[in-house]
Amino acid sequence: MPITGNTHRRRRSWKRWGTGAVLACAAALLALPMLPERGQASAGSAAPSTITWRPCAGHRNAQCGTLPVPVDWAAPGKTFKLEVARRKATNPAKRIGVLLVNPGGPGGSGVDMALGSQFPAELRERFDIVGFDPRGIGRSHPIKCSKRLIDNAPGELPRNQREFERLVSHNRELRQDCRRHSGPLFDHADTLSVVRDMEALRAALGEEKINYFGHSYGTLIGQQYAEKFGGRIRSMVLDSNMDHSLQTKDLAVTAAAAVEDSLKEFVRWCETTPTCALHGQNVLLRWDRLLAAADRGALYESNAPVSADDIIGRAYEAFSSGPPEWPQLAKWLTTLRIGRPHPQGDAPRTRQAPGTEPHGRDAVFCQDWQARIHDYRELHALVRAERAAAPHARTSPEMREAILSCIGWPKHANNPQRPVHIGSHAPVILLANARHDPVTGYAWARNVQKQAQKKIRLLTYDGWGHGAIGTKCTMNAVNNYLIHRSLPRPDAGCPASQN
Repeated sequence: MPITGNTHRRRRSWKRWGTGAVLACAAALLALPMLPERGQASAGSAAPSTITWRPCAGHRNAQCGTLPVPVDWAAPGKTFKLEVARRKATNPAKRIGVLLVNPGGPGGSGVDMALGSQFPAELRERFDIVGFDPRGIGRSHPIKCSKRLIDNAPGELPRNQREFERLVSHNRELRQDCRRHSGPLFDHADTLSVVRDMEALRAALGEEKINYFGHSYGTLIGQQYAEKFGGRIRSMVLDSNMDHSLQTKDLAVTAAAAVEDSLKEFVRWCETTPTCALHGQNVLLRWDRLLAAADRGALYESNAPVSADDIIGRAYEAFSSGPPEWPQLAKWLTTLRIGRPHPQGDAPRTRQAPGTEPHGRDAVFCQDWQARIHDYRELHALVRAERAAAPHARTSPEMREAILSCIGWPKHANNPQRPVHIGSHAPVILLANARHDPVTGYAWARNVQKQAQKKIRLLTYDGWGHGAIGTKCTMNAVNNYLIHRSLPRPDAGCPASQN
């Protein structure tokens, strides 16, 4: 694909680096007693030592609270309130401890995960389920930015140096706007700071050790907590893993390759499944023709133009679901028409909403990843590398948008990429990953495993979608590990399921 193609860069509210709890099951949460209490912190904690619990609005069986923690851990002083929620263990006599949870994002709410998830009964009776909103996210001093600037992001991938400079100017203006609306915390939204917050939370809960479940971007929190505070972990499950060792080009290329793999799985399903709306056709050829028409500006759904980004983004969402939404995607692709639009009146213009909205994702990602592209020539080379790895899918729309959002940011990130190093005090951590995950590709989990072989056990789900845990096989492995600290055998796997 030439970089001059009609590839729109749209500000989507991507959720796949964290879409909610994947530990859900059919049973509803059991009733828990409401007893306001204060957790004691360990000696020497830099953060205030207590959480004052209160009933959670709309959740009579849960407790909510806030923990003041430093905005800047390197210079403690000014604080913000970290929002926390807890559902206490349903069987105090069998209680093991706390299970901290994070759904990822960046932007997912751990509070919502703890309040809304339906965890298996075996876990609910043994653990206090505790979630927190990471700094800058949800209810924890959310980073906010001007809606006008968010909505006015450049609509296409830069086609020359002049358009690249326009993107640089926009990103810098947006960054300054977000800092102005959010205060000093904007500059300290990196995951290493979140890890320090999590350790303060452990102390405030009065727990010698914690258990942790992190999904998607929440796996980076887990990996870096294990590096710094490995002796404070009893057990840790990381589902759908980030690989923080990858530099910008490798990050983009491996992400694109994961989407390409998912596209090929969709094609294979369609070719072998009579109920697929495209069954009997050359699905990959049709896909390529639709993208080519979109590049020419000649593709429509009803009378609305459809871009190549629209098709790739729609497919990415379908591939990310669990189970993947292959039937719906195939049916939608049949509705697209190559040609000219039917004559009609001009569409009414929509007014831009004033004010601000939560927008912490760029601050987190661009402080965790030193993804800095310096000019159009470098961007062009990256796009060509993506296309070589993904000749049909072209790119990972979520990863490309994340990398583009960092163009024009200061040179140095707070928490730049490096291989994970987990010390001897940490237990063996259970990683889980779907073999055909379009968001956090299986190669990332394999690479994390190689970086910390003695401290990692990888459970492979031989299926699709973003989230490995959900089938009976994977759930049993997770329960046995969290409760009994019983690890699956090396290179254990679970069969695929489309249910």
